Amino acid sequence: MMVGKHRREPDPTVLAGAGVGAAVLDRSVDAEPALPKRRRRTLGPAARTYLGVIAILIWGLAPFYWMVIVAFRKVSHTYDSTPWPTFVTFDNFRQAMSTDAGNDFLAAIRNSLIIGAATTAVALALGILTAYALARIQFRGKFVVTGIVLAASMFPGVALVTPLFQLFGDLGWIGQYQAMIIPNISFVLPLTIYTLTSFLSDLPWELEEAARVDGASRLQAFRLVILPLAAPALFTTAILAFIATWNEYMLSNQLSSTKTEPVTVAIARFAGTNQFEEPYATIMAAGAIVTIPLVIMVLIFQRRIVSGLTAGGVKS
Repeated sequence: MMVGKHRREPDPTVLAGAGVGAAVLDRSVDAEPALPKRRRRTLGPAARTYLGVIAILIWGLAPFYWMVIVAFRKVSHTYDSTPWPTFVTFDNFRQAMSTDAGNDFLAAIRNSLIIGAATTAVALALGILTAYALARIQFRGKFVVTGIVLAASMFPGVALVTPLFQLFGDLGWIGQYQAMIIPNISFVLPLTIYTLTSFLSDLPWELEEAARVDGASRLQAFRLVILPLAAPALFTTAILAFIATWNEYMLSNQLSSTKTEPVTVAIARFAGTNQFEEPYATIMAAGAIVTIPLVIMVLIFQRRIVSGLTAGGVKS
């Protein structure tokens, strides 16, 4: 009886604390299953990204892969649809390099190197000066010049074939290197100007102003300060200009001769062992020969290419 009389009632604060603790415990227990949901949410976009990258790689590399497969396949099995190497041979590459059928592929590679190097050098020299003027100097008609460059890049090349053929024919340039170098310069120069202008516009003015304060002229500041900083963009632009010139076919097909034709025209003119045979396997071998060096060059210098393309896209 005495024990019953003196029994203590539960303290409300203790009960409240216990309730809060239980609620926190319940919440923590309920919150545990949320972790897999978060992981699923993060895995979803990543999976979609990787699937998109794989689809783009297949779309871009599948033609090149099939070209290499056919290049290493025997002529009698050219139309075999097996998607992996079968009936492997090197005869197609020997035939592409041979001059027995009237093909001079090594001379065509030399011509492409001459045309590409000359076009790239002139386009870079003119492009860096024009880009510097558009990015760093204020003058009248600046937007007019930019509009002219943009209009030149949008002009269809096919509309120039007949006028250029007539012009260079009157000058006696048909079949000479300058007949292909000059039009190629006009094609790659807008790309050069826009890439370099975007890069130079984001360079800090303080560096050039400091050189001018130290007594350097504008030309000296450009040569000693701007050019070293613009090296990544120059390297990127040079590669893009060279690749564009290397792949040009339409004008070269009309303005070149057998002595000055580049690789694109030489491959299109490949002849088989007889006039009724189309040497598809030999053409694929020649295409692999001229494509693989470009792929290797891009893979080796991909960091410089990416840094040059993105350098003008982020403000510091």
